Amino acid sequence: MFFLAAAACSKKSNPAVQPPAGNQPLRTVNVSTAAGLTNALADARPGDEIVLADGVYSGKFVIADAADGTAAHPVVMRGSRNAILDAGSIQTGYVLHLQANYWVLKGFTLRNGLKGLMTDGAMYNVIDGIKVYDIGEEAIHLRRYSSYNTIQFTEVANTGLKTADYGEGIYIGSAKNNWAAYTNGNPDLCDSNKVLNNKIGPGLTAECIDIKEGTTGGLIRGNTFDATGITGANGGDSWIDVKGNGYLIENNNGTNPGGTVFKDGYQVHVAVSGWGNHNEFKNNNCEVNASGYGFNVQLSGSNGTSTGNKVYANNIVSGAVSGVANIPLSN
Repeated sequence: MFFLAAAACSKKSNPAVQPPAGNQPLRTVNVSTAAGLTNALADARPGDEIVLADGVYSGKFVIADAADGTAAHPVVMRGSRNAILDAGSIQTGYVLHLQANYWVLKGFTLRNGLKGLMTDGAMYNVIDGIKVYDIGEEAIHLRRYSSYNTIQFTEVANTGLKTADYGEGIYIGSAKNNWAAYTNGNPDLCDSNKVLNNKIGPGLTAECIDIKEGTTGGLIRGNTFDATGITGANGGDSWIDVKGNGYLIENNNGTNPGGTVFKDGYQVHVAVSGWGNHNEFKNNNCEVNASGYGFNVQLSGSNGTSTGNKVYANNIVSGAVSGVANIPLSN
């Protein structure tokens, strides 16, 4: 199952690529009620296209790990923004819990859960153009070895309504103090995920994206970050906090309206020795309007030192009182 490291490594060895666009469905399943959606998810087969009619679908929905699509025939679940999955309370539960591989989630809305979209052991999925808002904690969380996923053209707003400390827009991996619970004490290897062309904020109480220790090789490109609403709770005082290795973060546009708790545009931290290394920041536009840096890289601390991080001179930074970066710029 997805929570065992050995199984996760086996799934990660799959050489397949992201599900190809434009495949014709093998079966179309039209749904218009919460019960119909639950049944469609339970009976999903490779090549299905689950089409949501406009309306409110009340409940907490699960895509189980037995419902995998394939590279040639992903399962598509799509609807307009007026097809709304509503979990009914920000106090508990996930609006949508994705545990399967090769799904495309497209266009619809998630709201009113403790967490919006949670993935566990989910790989080669595409989250495309959905909207997630009014969430008690984080909006989208890739967890328990969820790798090779793409989040694109998605909107996230109004998170942390129950617990400001956990109000991230997109959260990749797990913090070390949760590895015992989620990954048998091993690093949560949520690797090679892509976050592309999304609108993240306003109304987030924590970072727009939190990249945890134990994750490697992601791409964060073309996103728009709005710091309006960031509270500084649990150290959330930047658009992105990078604690993983080997991320490329480029062509993003971040704005801050001038809130007093916001500090730096982008931060790198060494939360665990060996992590927080070899990340690159290129061609980002940063309207910081705060006391810190555009890019603040932790060089050393109680957990060790960082190495190989690069901030390129083609980043544009305004309103950062401390300067562009605390490390020399690369050309």
